Amino acid sequence: MTALPDPLTLEGAPSAAPRGPATLIYNTNAGGSKHATPDDLVNAIHAIGFTPVYRATSCEDDLKEALDGVAGTVFVAGGDGTQRAVALTLAGRAEVNLAVIPMGTANNVARTLGVQGEPLDVIAAYGRSEVRPFDLGRVEGPWGEDLFLEACGCGAFADVMAEYDPEEGKSPLRAVQALTTTLTTFDPPPVQLTLDGEEQPKAAFALLEVMNTKATGPRLRLATNADPGDGQLDVVRIDAAGREGLLTYLAALARDEFEALSSVESTRAGRVEIPYTGQAFHVDAEVRPPVQGVTGRVLIEAWPDALHVLVPLPAAPAGEA
Repeated sequence: MTALPDPLTLEGAPSAAPRGPATLIYNTNAGGSKHATPDDLVNAIHAIGFTPVYRATSCEDDLKEALDGVAGTVFVAGGDGTQRAVALTLAGRAEVNLAVIPMGTANNVARTLGVQGEPLDVIAAYGRSEVRPFDLGRVEGPWGEDLFLEACGCGAFADVMAEYDPEEGKSPLRAVQALTTTLTTFDPPPVQLTLDGEEQPKAAFALLEVMNTKATGPRLRLATNADPGDGQLDVVRIDAAGREGLLTYLAALARDEFEALSSVESTRAGRVEIPYTGQAFHVDAEVRPPVQGVTGRVLIEAWPDALHVLVPLPAAPAGEA
């Protein structure tokens, strides 16, 4: 465990005064970890006015111990999996702010917040920042209860994830190809969704994703306008009767116009009920496998303001402090 003393005043910098305690959680296995060591990150956090402590974690128990009773700001250096583990541990703790340092492959959470760049540059950007609310999604299903940062859903993508081999590595192209291949043979039964208490027309959906962030999985940007701080979830569906080809989906994702496709419908809701007929679901990057012969419902709700996140502000105009 590494700690640094309170910083001295930094001349001319808005972050001159100490900003209180901070904890660094660092995943050395993340894709960008070669660009910065824990000491590099601690020094950078110290330089913008925090009093940081580095806590090494190698398992879930270590993480819970490191975050037990923590206060101030928690900086999380790693990919979406590391950020998810920390966020779910801190959910509902209003006295703690979360600051993401993207060092993974997809970085869906960071990209939704507009946090991008090299780790030390990201930390420097937090020198001018504000605190914003970040919602989570709550899930109740036959398998139990879950929370998610990015998305929860069923249909072709969940089925692909159930067969997806993470040892092959993350690839947006391979994921879209697998998704489109599944779409050509996937034959889902009609279901009747209920959105905010209102029953929707029964329909068959090749893809059904309840999104909190703009993207999920290997950077699949399915909800262009999703806002994780609006208290709502984006319900994205692909009509099974109007599936479009691989090139169409690839081009739409590249243009950030996935929701504009004629086969795609997107609606915002705070509460979503999905009939359960034993189909596979995913909760972020985790799969809830299909269970034959089990019926019921899956309830998905927004948990508004479950987290407080630090977001960098635009650079001050020249001449301003």
